[in-house]
Amino acid sequence: MSVLNVENLHVAYGGIGAVHGVSLRVGAGQIVTVIGPNGAGKTTLLNAVMGVHPGRGGLRFQGSDVSRLGIEGRVRAGMCLVPEKRELFSTLSVEDNLRLGGFRHRRAGTAAARRSMDEVYALFPRLLERRRQHAGTLSGGERQMLAMGRALMAKPGLLMLDEPSLGLAPLIVREIFRIITGLRASGCAILLVEQNARAALQIADHGYVLETGRVVLEGASAVLAGDARVVETYLGIGAG
Repeated sequence: MSVLNVENLHVAYGGIGAVHGVSLRVGAGQIVTVIGPNGAGKTTLLNAVMGVHPGRGGLRFQGSDVSRLGIEGRVRAGMCLVPEKRELFSTLSVEDNLRLGGFRHRRAGTAAARRSMDEVYALFPRLLERRRQHAGTLSGGERQMLAMGRALMAKPGLLMLDEPSLGLAPLIVREIFRIITGLRASGCAILLVEQNARAALQIADHGYVLETGRVVLEGASAVLAGDARVVETYLGIGAG
């Protein structure tokens, strides 16, 4: 069953096209990655799916048309985006940032919120250690963990991640990708935009290659990882 269906999506800025007729699907419990060079339209694609940027095309989430919903409506429906800049509340504590992430389920009560927080701390033990610290004092890796943890507090049906490895040390990148892989086992559908094509294809089930706003290749990640064009452009010696 498809959690997300994007059909023929077009996004433009000031009349200039940035995304041209992109279609993609994300299934339940599936990691789907979008790879491509800087400026290909990857972040624009995610922002349009989340409702940050207006777009034209079909957009269905868990079988329902969400194309007319705003950002808040899409969050309520169960869609979450962790943006590239993470956008944390730097003067609030780690725990307060997490609490804000759980607003979608605030009617479930304090006990349910506490369970959600405990689940996030189990995934990210470092956040438990830092729970009283201001988010602005965290390292880059810790900020990424907090941004992901805050999104997971909403119990999303679809988690979208924009460049989660950006600016992080290799050891932290491996940890982040290990956690993303674990989320798939919990049934969460994940749409991953990532410039580290090698790491993304290693954990994803399916992949799309986006260039100048268009999908130029798609397929099972293992197949893409063996495609001559992908190897030469994204997986060659020195490629991240």
